[in-house]
Amino acid sequence: MSLSEAMDNSQSFDLTWGSATSSGYCSHDDSDSELLEHFFTAHASFVRTFKRKTGRHSIEPIDWGKQVLSVGDIQQKVKEYNAQINSNLYMVLNRDGSYTGFIRVIFKLTRPVSLPPPPKTSSLQDVEEEDQQERGLKRRTSFYLPKDTAKHLHISSRTRAREVIEALLNKFTVVDNPAKFALFERSERHSQIYLRKLSDDERPLHLRLCAGPNEKVLSLVLKENETGEVNWDAFSFPELRNFLHILQREEDEHVRQIVKRYALARDKMKEAMASGTSPG
Repeated sequence: MSLSEAMDNSQSFDLTWGSATSSGYCSHDDSDSELLEHFFTAHASFVRTFKRKTGRHSIEPIDWGKQVLSVGDIQQKVKEYNAQINSNLYMVLNRDGSYTGFIRVIFKLTRPVSLPPPPKTSSLQDVEEEDQQERGLKRRTSFYLPKDTAKHLHISSRTRAREVIEALLNKFTVVDNPAKFALFERSERHSQIYLRKLSDDERPLHLRLCAGPNEKVLSLVLKENETGEVNWDAFSFPELRNFLHILQREEDEHVRQIVKRYALARDKMKEAMASGTSPG
């Protein structure tokens, strides 16, 4: 049984809160592509380990972050980069050797994000909000961002990954702690998908310049920061309740897929036994 190749159909579009509300997005709407991406990422790691142990040749993804560029290298790469794009999103070289340009970040969030409370509309609402603040409660609106929302940012070569995350959250007025999110480098090589988490101090525009404008070679993705230790106290009650619903739906979907997979394998074995032929 084989899985088909995962394709990246991400498209850039303007986000509106109306589309976010009516999108009907939940954590498993795009479960097939998400599962395929996790499969290829895990499969790539397994293949690299296997080939290393067996002595077979393996092709590792390029680590763009380790490339050190001289001033002359930067000048040449900026020129080559601008020659490859068909828009006005050029990179500009400054006299001090730094440069500015645009990066496109794709949102792949599976959890709801929080917005500030709506503006005050009545004196009664003011009284209610004051009562809530006295009880230590914070009013927030939690909802899901549409899948594969993308945003262009104009940044400098000195801008760090953590600053990019903070700027993205500010653009969409998301009030969640920036530490809940992480920026990832995504690349495709030989039908394999690689994901690498950027450290807070890495400079995304440097990666973009080194890799060039082709987003199959390198794209930037905002995801939840999976550190292994989740500080659940940092989430609000509505967020925690939504997480429980998401976990239940994901668990039900995974169980359904596993049962279907084993049932199909069982049927094929029975067919082979009935025909009296052994699989080649």
